[in-house]
Amino acid sequence: MEHAASGVGALSAAVRGWAVAALDLVFPACCPVCAATLGAGRRDPLCGACWDGIVRIDPPLCARCGLPFFVFADSRSDSDERPGFPGAPGASGSGAAQTCGPCAAAPPAFDWARAAGLYAGPLRDAVQRLKFGRRPALARPLAALVLEQCAAAMPAGAVLVSIPLARERERERGFNQAALVAEHVARGLGAPLSPRWLARPRATAPQTELDAAARRANVRGAFVASTAAAGADVVLVDDVLTTGATAGECARALHAVGARSVGVLTVARVL
Repeated sequence: MEHAASGVGALSAAVRGWAVAALDLVFPACCPVCAATLGAGRRDPLCGACWDGIVRIDPPLCARCGLPFFVFADSRSDSDERPGFPGAPGASGSGAAQTCGPCAAAPPAFDWARAAGLYAGPLRDAVQRLKFGRRPALARPLAALVLEQCAAAMPAGAVLVSIPLARERERERGFNQAALVAEHVARGLGAPLSPRWLARPRATAPQTELDAAARRANVRGAFVASTAAAGADVVLVDDVLTTGATAGECARALHAVGARSVGVLTVARVL
């Protein structure tokens, strides 16, 4: 029976593949970012060129905030003289994880953060199409990018929690982009997803035009965490990490109810 079931599943997958190919011949699918016809290397609905054009964030990076260390480098060649640059991981011979100067001086409320790529080029355009262009299908390839780049950062047994939108904003948009990405990431990892562990009872002004201090003030006290998070390793999921103000406030709420650790996974990172 198991062999027969697997055969049926393989046949169904093949039929779906043929159907997609046939539809592409009659109605060629176009990339929502660059409008090119989807072809080889596609990550539906992204074309191969846009997928390959995403600038991934790879080590060495800060173990706390996840920023790549080149952000803190200046034109000097000696890394020990670069402001905020602790040297390459393991440079001291200890192999210990390295943190950047800003995190060493003022650690964020979250315990760690990782982003899949830089908020620039095709990735920025894809995130904006997802959020403002009503293209929820883009959550799938963006989640695949997070899995590709950040899965190793996930603690065993961690619970994913999407950062909630204000109710009015979610109603206007029709969905919460962070929740869509979190659903795909949780499915890919086989990890539990508990969106109700975090609520946003107070609406806040859009963060886009605010500086770092104003962002922190804007979201202060805006989130409430469930006591169900006590003792858990929680991983917040969002689309973009900019100053970390929103993620930090969510982490404070979760730590206040006893969460053991709070990490952050995002699709993109603003430098």
